[in-house]
Amino acid sequence: MSTAKKPARAKESKAERSYELLRSRILDGTYGPGYRLVMDQLARETGVSTIPLREAVRRLQSDGLVEVVRNIGARVAVFDAAQVEHSLQILARLEGYATAISAPHMTPEKIEASRKINSRMMEALEAFDPSSFTALNREFHFSIYEHCPDEHLNALLESEWARLDHMRRSSFTYVPGRARRSVEEHEHMLDLIERGADPHEIERVACAHKIATAAALHNANVPPRAI
Repeated sequence: MSTAKKPARAKESKAERSYELLRSRILDGTYGPGYRLVMDQLARETGVSTIPLREAVRRLQSDGLVEVVRNIGARVAVFDAAQVEHSLQILARLEGYATAISAPHMTPEKIEASRKINSRMMEALEAFDPSSFTALNREFHFSIYEHCPDEHLNALLESEWARLDHMRRSSFTYVPGRARRSVEEHEHMLDLIERGADPHEIERVACAHKIATAAALHNANVPPRAI
């Protein structure tokens, strides 16, 4: 019986590796929005057969990172500004709740670690380094969410952040003033957590933080397909 299961495990492993490889290339910008995912070309690039690659692309489509367009085929998803604003509104509610329930589990040492990340964000901002700023922004928020006791909520946050990562790279260019305010709002959130503020207040502030990004994007009049 064990020998009969090996091919299935091997197939699953190749599909998983293909998924992680394609996902990382999408998130780091190697395959940008609109990039066509041609199976034969991907097979030559990765050295993996088309079967596990197709499975990987289907998973990425479920994640919202890939879309299938008639007469074009599979390509890296291209979001318009309205879609991004809607997703940010949803993420705001998730982040507000996650921050509130994570707060009681953060020790003074953990709060200080988050402050240091936020300080590095300001340094990246002063150096106009969008790539570092984006990575540090994610690191900051997940330095809080790692204390969240709700595993399902953590999975939802990870999925939404991954889907919107490329938007955050663009928002630094379209609404650069928002980046500085974002760092200031991070500091305010940490102040509330540090003094043990009411969870509803923490949730409100964390939610408003993300909604402010959506509003800034809306007010910037970003071209419909620029993101």
